[in-house]
Amino acid sequence: MNINKKTDGNALTIELEGRLDTTTAPALETAVKDSIDGVAKLVFDFSKLEYISSAGLRVLLFAQRTMNKQGEMIVTGCSEDILEIFEVTGFSDILTVK
Repeated sequence: MNINKKTDGNALTIELEGRLDTTTAPALETAVKDSIDGVAKLVFDFSKLEYISSAGLRVLLFAQRTMNKQGEMIVTGCSEDILEIFEVTGFSDILTVK
């Protein structure tokens, strides 16, 4: 999985490419923890993400809980498969998906 971060003022966009699973989730968690201080808007761009597992969902939940305290978090570019995972797991009620 590739993780690309773009900062614009106090907004951070994290673009993911590939698979977010048990193997790659720790790298994303580290990237989020290292970059989230002072961020008021966090955007995850999933337009190139092929798959997300429960380990990836856990990282999203961590990020959402953090952003609830300091700003907003948006998930964009989800494929139909990822949207279905969000629906089945109830994450569609927790996350702001555009």
